[in-house]
Amino acid sequence: MNGEQAKGFLNFFLGMMDNEYKTTRKVIAAVPQDKCEWRPDPKAKNALELAWHLPEGDLFFLDAIINGGFNAGGEPKPCPKTVDEILSFYDAATSDRVGKLKAMTGDQLAKPIPFFGMMEMPGVLYLNLMMLHSSHHRGQLSVYLRPMGSKVPSIYGGSADEPFQMPAQA
Repeated sequence: MNGEQAKGFLNFFLGMMDNEYKTTRKVIAAVPQDKCEWRPDPKAKNALELAWHLPEGDLFFLDAIINGGFNAGGEPKPCPKTVDEILSFYDAATSDRVGKLKAMTGDQLAKPIPFFGMMEMPGVLYLNLMMLHSSHHRGQLSVYLRPMGSKVPSIYGGSADEPFQMPAQA
């Protein structure tokens, strides 16, 4: 992949990333603070831990692309105590990393990055894996919402709690 192609992929992914971020944010925001400890099974993360895993996962991929490599070491950041803290962190970190992605050259985005000996591909293509990872865990979290007494927001279409509405015609 050359730099021009990598910039093209970045532009392609940026619109999708914005939509995915907004949707993920809605799902995290739907977690009731007083039910954050709820989990469907003892092996599962509780709602707050799963909500935190979403921005952590996105940043894992974004930082790898920006820094030119994955970092498996280091201590994970401790889970915040509130949904609002997670959302504030997610907003600030996403804005920061997207700005850094946009500032990267095509050659930087095209640089192959190994993924722990399992695969290697141009960094910009990890944005697709990031979005797949995020949608997977967002789906898990959305399943937690009703048992916790919350409402499930629309994700890729309406839900029983937030039906699909056609945009107003201009």
